[in-house]
Formats: sequence, C-alpha cells, structure tokens
Amino acid sequence: MKITLLTVGKTDKDWVKQGTDIYVSRLKHYIPFTISEIPELKNVSALSKDQIKTKEGELILKNLKPSDDVILMDEHGKEYTSVDFASLLQKKITYEGKDIVFIIGGAFGFSDEVYRRANSKISLSRMTFSHQMVRAIFAEQIYRAFTIMRGEPYHHE
Repeated sequence: MKITLLTVGKTDKDWVKQGTDIYVSRLKHYIPFTISEIPELKNVSALSKDQIKTKEGELILKNLKPSDDVILMDEHGKEYTSVDFASLLQKKITYEGKDIVFIIGGAFGFSDEVYRRANSKISLSRMTFSHQMVRAIFAEQIYRAFTIMRGEPYHHE
C-alpha cells in the first residue's frame, strides 16, 4: 500500500518545493509516499477550458491503475478536520489496503471522465489556494494524519 500525490504541472517556486520536500521526507517513515507530476500542456492558447481539462484528464487517467483509490482535491469535496482526516486514512489503510492516489488538477479543474473515475473528493478549505501551495499544505496534512494515528506529539488539540 502506498500513497501518491498526483499533480498537474510542476512546482516552479523554490519555497513551495522546499516546504513540500520536508513533509515528503517525513512521510517516508510512515508509508511509501511519492509526488508524481504530469507536465503542463503546451501551446494551449487556442484551446477552450473544456479542451484543456479533457487533455489533462487523459494524462491523469493514464497514471491510474484500476485498483487505485482515487481522491480528488476539489473545492466541492468534503471538508475534514485533521483528526477526521486521520481517521479516514486509518480506515482506508486498515480495511481497504488499496493504493491511494490524491489528485491536484490543473487551473481549470477536472474533466468529467476524471470525476467519474474518482472514488471521492475532499476540500482543504472553502478558500482557494494556488495549485502549487496545495502540494505543501496537503503533504503536511498527510504527515499530520500519520502523527495523529500514532499518537505522536505533533498535533495539538
């Protein structure tokens, strides 16, 4: 069982990459965790938003196995407290045992095909964050979830 954070586009901000790398290295003590980046599309100025979402969706779907538990990072997804998110992850790890793939989409969101493939959607907040920042914020939340599961003194409540 492993967790993958699949993202559309690369991080071009060093401070985001450094912050993300901190939590990726910490997570390796708990579970196999990787970030997989799908390159941004090139020459999209002539494409509509729907065409961009469709093309990105095709690339996303190529990176998934039929057995993956696919969870979209989506503004319309369910919001969790950190403790509730830890509980959700614990249940998935204990009872389902599938590889979990969290997906951060492109600037325009996900295609209908990706939504149909997803098992669920979660939202970090009602606020909007840059797609780059979400990587660091969400990697930290996954790390926090594992410290909560283990009863380690990282999360204070």
